[in-house]
Amino acid sequence: MGRWIPLWLPGETSHARAVDVLLVGLLISTLLVLTLLFYLLLRFAIHYRAGNVAANRDHRIRKSWYLEATWTVATMVAFLVLFVWGARLYLNLYDVPKDALPIYIVAKQWMWQAQHVGGQREINEVHVPVGRTVRLIMSSKDVIHSFFIPAFRVKHDVLPGRAEGIWFEPERAGVFHLFCAEYCGTDHSRMMGRIVVMSQPAFEQWLARQDTDGTLAAQGEKLFRQFGCSGCHTAGAAVRAPLLDGLYGKAVPLADGTMETADERYLRDSILQPRSQIAAGYEPLMPSFAGRISEGELIAIVAYIKSLGATGRQP
Repeated sequence: MGRWIPLWLPGETSHARAVDVLLVGLLISTLLVLTLLFYLLLRFAIHYRAGNVAANRDHRIRKSWYLEATWTVATMVAFLVLFVWGARLYLNLYDVPKDALPIYIVAKQWMWQAQHVGGQREINEVHVPVGRTVRLIMSSKDVIHSFFIPAFRVKHDVLPGRAEGIWFEPERAGVFHLFCAEYCGTDHSRMMGRIVVMSQPAFEQWLARQDTDGTLAAQGEKLFRQFGCSGCHTAGAAVRAPLLDGLYGKAVPLADGTMETADERYLRDSILQPRSQIAAGYEPLMPSFAGRISEGELIAIVAYIKSLGATGRQP
């Protein structure tokens, strides 16, 4: 599509092409309505022009309920189809495939920091493999940013204190622009980066060449003990607290009778705002770590909790 429409970048993912088709559908429906309105406008302007004695000007009102009902129902159905079409594409961004490769993104005035599960770090670049689903788990250190990859047709606000996520599956190798699409301060226009899509072998070689301090989960385990979390959240601890073994991805009953899924957002909130969602059967004794733990440390601890299997050991 980008080859025959000027200034239209070709979509590099299946989602991008679906968004392009939706846009074409919106343009066509808008053009049809616009054409009909201009046709009626010109027809009445010509028919009722001054000096046209053939025009009926007795001002009697004649209504056709069949015509009005048909027009109303037809337009409502047409625009509902467009709404459902767009809603399905939007909701698809939250239906992340289970085998997606997680990469953590931290937005900061004015740069993008990427952390891979193997401990590799990048600034203003994100290396990903081609043909594999990639899930970005994003958070902000300061203000609201917006992660935008035009070629992939994905954009999502990145909020401080929250974990937001999007996913994509690039279909060819290449380098694609990354922008911040939300005004975030003086150097907002310079908050740019690149998405580097590589073949799987090249991506694995790139990972192996990077210096790391151990995997993200291994770093999180050290911080887990450093902040004293192991004194409560392990078997045999003096303080009765929920065990974290195999917790990630499971339903957690809360004291107010509701249920929550233990995803990244829930784990982050439990660390920063532990009294907002109290697990059923436990006292609200855990202190808040807001302001005591950095965004990078929080990501590592969450990665460690995710890695815990049913025995509490990393798989």
